Amino acid sequence: GRALVTLDGQPLTDPFGGWVIWGAVPPETVASATVLRGAGAGPYGAGALTGTVQLDERRGQGALLSLEGGERGGLRAAGIGEARSDAWSLMLAASAQHDDGWIPVRAGRGAADTELWSDSVSGMARVEWRDGARIFSARLGGYSESRGAGLVGASSVSDGASLSVTLAAPAGDIAWRVQAWAMTSDLYNTSVATAPDRSTTTPANEQYATPAFGWGGNAALRWTGQGYGAEVGADLRTADGETRERFSFSGGQFTRNRIAGGRTLTAGAYVEGWRAVGDWVLTGGARVDQYRAWNGGRVERLIATGAPLLAFAPEDTETIAPTARLGLRRAFGDLFVRSAAYAGFRPPTLNELHRPFRVGNDVTEANAALALERIVGFDLGVGGEYADWSWEAGVFATRLDDAIVNVTLGAGPGTFPPGVFVPAGGAYRQRQNAGAIDAVGVEAEARGDWSERVGWRVALNYTDAEFGSGPLSGLRPAQSPEWSASAGVEWRPFAATALSAALIYESARFEDDLNSRELDAAAVLDLRAEQRLRAGISAYAALDNALDTNVETAESGDGVESFAPPRTFRVGIVWRP
Repeated sequence: GRALVTLDGQPLTDPFGGWVIWGAVPPETVASATVLRGAGAGPYGAGALTGTVQLDERRGQGALLSLEGGERGGLRAAGIGEARSDAWSLMLAASAQHDDGWIPVRAGRGAADTELWSDSVSGMARVEWRDGARIFSARLGGYSESRGAGLVGASSVSDGASLSVTLAAPAGDIAWRVQAWAMTSDLYNTSVATAPDRSTTTPANEQYATPAFGWGGNAALRWTGQGYGAEVGADLRTADGETRERFSFSGGQFTRNRIAGGRTLTAGAYVEGWRAVGDWVLTGGARVDQYRAWNGGRVERLIATGAPLLAFAPEDTETIAPTARLGLRRAFGDLFVRSAAYAGFRPPTLNELHRPFRVGNDVTEANAALALERIVGFDLGVGGEYADWSWEAGVFATRLDDAIVNVTLGAGPGTFPPGVFVPAGGAYRQRQNAGAIDAVGVEAEARGDWSERVGWRVALNYTDAEFGSGPLSGLRPAQSPEWSASAGVEWRPFAATALSAALIYESARFEDDLNSRELDAAAVLDLRAEQRLRAGISAYAALDNALDTNVETAESGDGVESFAPPRTFRVGIVWRP
């Protein structure tokens, strides 16, 4: 939620929730991903608080068909078709997936615990026209995803669609780009209260609709010369949505109804540039954004009579947010040094402003008075690039002000504002600007080839983070491990055979803001073998979590732990005609 993800320039964040529905982007359609560190100026600077992931869709790679089956009823199919001429291209893609899932609770499991199952479908169509230096592209995509929440009676259904239209002239000394896009989404979600012995559940909330609509656009003009370049641009994003819910279950039915939502808009303009001076490369930019939140409101009524129980409309807000970024890089033969300083911000989402939610017996209230999150940071790195391997290591320091956090305000059983009942074993939380988070750390990575047949990679990250002010002062942010590491190796014993292994480690982390629930450290090993059967056809077998490691993902107030998927075996075949 604190990073920005784009696909060919279009933001993929849901207009209501601010999250990314990854099932809406079949991985077969993605050609590459570029990860940009840190916040700052440039396109889409608003919302790119910790960085940006830029996905580029595939082009000119022909058709593809992928089929996969695995344990626990795992099935997946994906297909891509592409037709091209000198001036036109058309790409169609679709995917479907099913998983019977697993029961996340082990110790203390009761009849109320059930599988985390999932079903999803997605599709897209893209047409492009090229006329010399100009390119016109139109893309339409859609998805639908259903999930079980691991408790009897708790599930969700999300669906949405998006449309983007782009006209650009990307080549030459002067390049430009204009894009407009729109997104719709909806979410149906049910949550339940769990009996102390986990034998039964009781309906707690039915979010029967969350209609949301977002639209925006961007434009940029770029100059490139001998050893320098500059770009000016502007972008706009707006979101309009609300949650419609039934809650307060009594006498076999819901007794209250809630409608809450509003509108937000972020619009900004930027200028950035770069220049090479000998072995030095300097980059810099600045932007200014206007953020607005308006037409907010929350109304709760008795379902039986329609009588209002709660009605308020928060004040409209407007904020001007300037941000900037400065970076440099210096080459020393095979070695290089890089550094960057930046400032950025992220506005709260409609979900954070207006939608309360419940997980088991824990209840989290919305907060329509949330302010922007703001970050300042600095990093310094050194690395080397050689014929058959490369490495990089660096240090970083950031300060995140007005961090939006779910802050614990009490424990059940009890009733909390605005009339929320929390059962025994549950916690009452509210989204708040909980002060500043200070973080310093070290990151390092290396990759290379031992030979023509063996490649390897390793990465390490250490982050010391804690709240430096506010109600959580001295505590560590939830879900933030101190240490994380990964390693991988790929061996090609024959030209048509590839064997690979990947290891990911995360140290212990806290599940909650008060640091009272600790999730254990874990290391996960994934194995994969791929064999080319004939030209255009390959088969693979994968063993995820090969050591069947217990990966703790959540812990309730009464100590019940939930875990990620156990060891899973999958096989598949890919056809590229």
